[in-house]
Amino acid sequence: IHVVGSALVIVAALLGLFVNAWWFLAMPLVGYGFAWVGHFFFEKNRPATFKHPFYSFVGDWVMYKDILIGRIRF
Repeated sequence: IHVVGSALVIVAALLGLFVNAWWFLAMPLVGYGFAWVGHFFFEKNRPATFKHPFYSFVGDWVMYKDILIGRIRF
């Protein structure tokens, strides 16, 4: 779920740059939305976003990179 949210953040950023700036508002909604759904409904835990927002944000992108390069299996 995290991977889908991160990918959609990139899509929303590109749409914001090339189509309409309103897409930038979708970036946090899809990024955090998909991550929180994954945590609450699948992992049954509380996202780190609430206590450590910076580390949560950076950690999502490090995990996304690790999945893309094959360090973490998808």
